[in-house]
Amino acid sequence: MSDRLRRVIHAFSAVADLGVEIADTSDFDEMVTAALQVVLGALGVRRGTVGEYDAGAGVLRFVAARGHAEGTPPEVPFSPMEAEALTGGEGAAIVVGGGGASAEGGRVSLSERFLADLERGRVKLLVPLLVHGRLEGLILLGEKASGEEYTAEERDVARALGRHIGVGLHNHRLLREIERRAEETRRIYEELRLIYQGTVRAFAAAIDYKDKYTQGHSERVGKYSEIIARELGWSDEEVEGMAIAGYLHDVGKLIVDRDIINAPYKIDAKQSSELNRHPAAGYEILSPIKHPYADIPLSARYHHERVDGRGYPEGLSGDEIPLCAKIVTLADSFDAMTTDRPYKRRREFPEVIEDLRRNTGRQFAPEVVLAFCRALLKEVRGESERRPMLRLLGKGYLDAAQGEPMLTQLIAEIESGTTAAVGSA
Repeated sequence: MSDRLRRVIHAFSAVADLGVEIADTSDFDEMVTAALQVVLGALGVRRGTVGEYDAGAGVLRFVAARGHAEGTPPEVPFSPMEAEALTGGEGAAIVVGGGGASAEGGRVSLSERFLADLERGRVKLLVPLLVHGRLEGLILLGEKASGEEYTAEERDVARALGRHIGVGLHNHRLLREIERRAEETRRIYEELRLIYQGTVRAFAAAIDYKDKYTQGHSERVGKYSEIIARELGWSDEEVEGMAIAGYLHDVGKLIVDRDIINAPYKIDAKQSSELNRHPAAGYEILSPIKHPYADIPLSARYHHERVDGRGYPEGLSGDEIPLCAKIVTLADSFDAMTTDRPYKRRREFPEVIEDLRRNTGRQFAPEVVLAFCRALLKEVRGESERRPMLRLLGKGYLDAAQGEPMLTQLIAEIESGTTAAVGSA
C-alpha cells in the first residue's frame, strides 16, 4: 500500500471517527475535547485548541485545549472584522507564520494584534469553522510532531474535520439559545401566574369585604379546596386551579345587595331568592375569562348543588355535579360550620363530624369527605409538617386525643358505606 493511499484511508477514518463522536456525545465539553483529540491524532500534532466565536461579546472563547501550558487565557478579543476575514475562504485551512497568514487563495488579512496572539501561542495552522457561511469558531493547531510543514492534503483533512466540529459548535449554540428562550418563557409564565394569583386574591378580598361577617372566608375555602384536591392525588396544576376555584366561588355575591349579605338575622324568602342568584351570577362573571383551569366557572355555578339532587340552582345530583364543585361545596360548608357568624357561633368539632356523617351521600360526595378527613387526620397525627387546616381552625379548636378517633371512625364508615346517607343511597 502506497503512503498516499495510506494517508487517504487514515483521513477518511478520522472523519468517520469524528462524525461518530459528535453524533453520540450529548455533553458539549466531552464532545469538543474528543473532537480535538481526533484532529490532533489524524494530523500528528501535539498541541491544539478549539475556540468558539461569540459574536455578541466579540471574543474567541477557548472550549478545548491540549498540550498547552496552564495559564492560557479562557478567551481573547476577536472583532467582527477578523471574523469576516475568515469567512471568505469557505473554511480553508490557513497557514500562520512569518508575520502573516495565508491560504490557498493568497494572504488572509488578520489584525496585527491577533497575529501576535497566534505567534505567542505558537499556532501554525488555523481552521475556520463555518456553518452556512457563519463563523462558529476556530481550530488552532501547533506544529506537527515531525517538525514538517503541513501539506495540502493535511490542510484538506483539517478542513474536513473542522466542518464536523463546526456543526457541533453550531448545534450547541442553537441549543443554548433554545434553553435561554425556554427559560425566558418560563420566567414570563411564572410572572403572569403570580399576577393572576394576585388578581384572584384581590377578587377574593373584594368579595369578603362586602360581607363584614365572613372576612377571610373565600381564602379559607380556597385553601381547604387545595388540600382536598391534593389528597385526591391531583396534579400541581389542577391543585392550583382548585385553590383558585375556592377563592372565587362566591364572586357572584358582588351583584347581591349588601344589606342582604350583612343581615344579622335569618333572611326571608324574597331575600333568600336574591342571595341564591349568586352562583349563576358567579358563572356569568367568570365564564368569559380564559382561566388556566377550565372548571373554575363551574365551581362557582354548582357549589350549592347537593349529591342527592336537593340543591340549587339546577337540582343536579350525583355525577351530574362536577367534582370541582363537590370539593368547593364541602370546603364552603366546613368553613361555615367552623367560623362564627352573626346569627350563630361556630360548631364544636364533634358536631361538625356528626354533620359530615349525616350528610355524606346527601349534601356531600363521599369521596370528597373521605379525602378531607384523611388530610385532616394526617395533620392531627403530626404526619403533615405545615398543618394548614389546624392553623385555619385556630389554636385549641381541635384536640388531637378527641379528633383522631372521631376522624378514624368516620373514615372507616365511609369506606365501608355504613354512614347513614351512604347506606341509604
